Amino acid sequence: MAEIAGDETPPLPSSSGAEESSLLSSPPSPTATSGDEPPPRTRKPGTKRLVLTASVLLSFLVGLPLLLKSTEIHRSPLPSDAIADLSRRLQSHPPSFPCGLHAVFLRSGPGSPVASLADQLERAISTQHHLLPASSTAGNISVSVTVQSDGGCTSSAAAASPWRCGLVSAADSFHDDEVFDELLHSALGGGDGDGMKVYIIVIAEDDDGKGTRVVIGKHRHAWVVGKVDEAEAVSLISKVFIKYFMNGGIEEGETGIGKGEFMPVGSDGNVVLSFSLLNADPNDWVYDWEFKNIGERILTPVVEALRPVADINIESQVLYHTLKSSYSYSDDKLGGNVLSMGDIPFFVNSNEWHLDTSISATGRSKVLQFVVKIQVGQCWLATLNLLHFVIILTFHLPNCWYIPSARECPLYLQLPDGELSKTNAFISPMWGGVVIWNPPGCSLGSKKAHGTRRQMSSQELMETLEIFIGQLRQLFGLKPNYHAQGMDVATKFLVSEKGFAQWELDLLYRHHACSNLLSCVATLESLSSLVQSLPRMIVMDEIGRQVELSLEAASLAQRNATLGIGDSSAVSATRARALAEDAFFHPSIMSISYASVEHYFAIYMPFFAPVCLHVLLAAIKELKRYKVERAKYSAFLASQSQATTS
Repeated sequence: MAEIAGDETPPLPSSSGAEESSLLSSPPSPTATSGDEPPPRTRKPGTKRLVLTASVLLSFLVGLPLLLKSTEIHRSPLPSDAIADLSRRLQSHPPSFPCGLHAVFLRSGPGSPVASLADQLERAISTQHHLLPASSTAGNISVSVTVQSDGGCTSSAAAASPWRCGLVSAADSFHDDEVFDELLHSALGGGDGDGMKVYIIVIAEDDDGKGTRVVIGKHRHAWVVGKVDEAEAVSLISKVFIKYFMNGGIEEGETGIGKGEFMPVGSDGNVVLSFSLLNADPNDWVYDWEFKNIGERILTPVVEALRPVADINIESQVLYHTLKSSYSYSDDKLGGNVLSMGDIPFFVNSNEWHLDTSISATGRSKVLQFVVKIQVGQCWLATLNLLHFVIILTFHLPNCWYIPSARECPLYLQLPDGELSKTNAFISPMWGGVVIWNPPGCSLGSKKAHGTRRQMSSQELMETLEIFIGQLRQLFGLKPNYHAQGMDVATKFLVSEKGFAQWELDLLYRHHACSNLLSCVATLESLSSLVQSLPRMIVMDEIGRQVELSLEAASLAQRNATLGIGDSSAVSATRARALAEDAFFHPSIMSISYASVEHYFAIYMPFFAPVCLHVLLAAIKELKRYKVERAKYSAFLASQSQATTS
């Protein structure tokens, strides 16, 4: 073996040997290829990988609509355009009820009236319409005049009244007012038909020895008795028609119907009158009543009269151990105990008076509870009208007859001016009212009866119910009684057994129809705005149907209003409001929490985005690979074809 020492380098191989080695190491390639070109593909590329990847991607694409369908929110289409159109109509043309005013001048004397006199009086009365308040629901008022005397009668050109000449004369006005009222009612044919309501004001130009006086009847007519000239008669006619028939006697600045909030009826139009007899301490005395036989009989006409405004049911109950929350003080000068107005807000003991026990009140009904409460020691028997809002949208209005105990009997209500209340009663707006009833024989120093059972007499119950009807009138926005402010002559108002005169009911119908229509539109607009602001909100088909029915009822109420049919308009408006609120408070709306579209994607993206992204990228990569391999194979086929031809 040769050794290498020091820095000596091994000898280089000869050039001939290097060339030989190079020739031996070169591959025997049939064709020379460039290092930048891919190697040729001699076989056709397969599609198995491409089909498999595409099938996975296709399964995801097919499943996407199924996912969207499974998470779809059902939204019944709401007629938003119809709601907006109804709102615009009510804003531009508020509901108004056309009505008629027919003045009848009854003159004594043989001469025939001048034909042109009726037209002159009609023009004079028509000029007074500017006195109508802005809040009046009266629309177009048609005025007509009839002048009747012993020699015949003549009417103005616009006369379209049911008045028939000769049936009533000026001498008939000398009869009792109740008799003349019914005579006018029968002569006018009842006046309760459908269509525009016509109000009759009769001027009986004769002197009955009582001076000039105005009597407003129980129906849709009034009359003036006495010697008045034409100018004074025109003034009285305008005042009676505008002040009472159109405005309910509400003075400027007073609260009442059309001015402030009147007693709200449930949105579904249902009211429950619940009468409760409260015995504060049975150890003192226990009172009972025959309410079913007496109270319901008295209240039935009231219920029927208010039916277009509210569907009223009546119930009664007896409760024990009910305490009051206010105190009275003894006043020897007044001969009794006094409850001041400052103690009234603390009168009701809501913790002890369990008045909201009605089983008839469902949904959004109003429960008006009329309670008789019996007092011992520091306890009370009262007639209370309570109207309170509970969580299920049910209202109670109790009316309490307060019978003082021996220590507090008699008990009087003292007004702020120091005078005693004539009715010994008060009301609280939107809450109810109280009547303090002192039983017969009640005096200072009365002794306890030690649990003696007593019963309110029929007369006592009827008298107290009359006070309740007055309170109910106030809660509905009417006056409990009227005074002749601004009339300049003595004015008398006949009392209807229904508690409401027919012209007062017309006023209630008109105002409740307008109020319910406006409330209906406000509710529908709120619902439409809510649905549009929440794209993910579920809207059931039932909600859409209720909205459509509400719009139909509202349109019907508007049509009836333009025809002057107040009662039918009030019924339709109440139904429209009830349907609108049923839709707004539908359980499917109230029980769901809504999520935005962003929240929707935030929930599902973490589950599907990573997998979908990888599948999509894999499909793109596999498609590119397949194209490259196919291009190689195509190039190989082209080269083979070229070699064959050469």
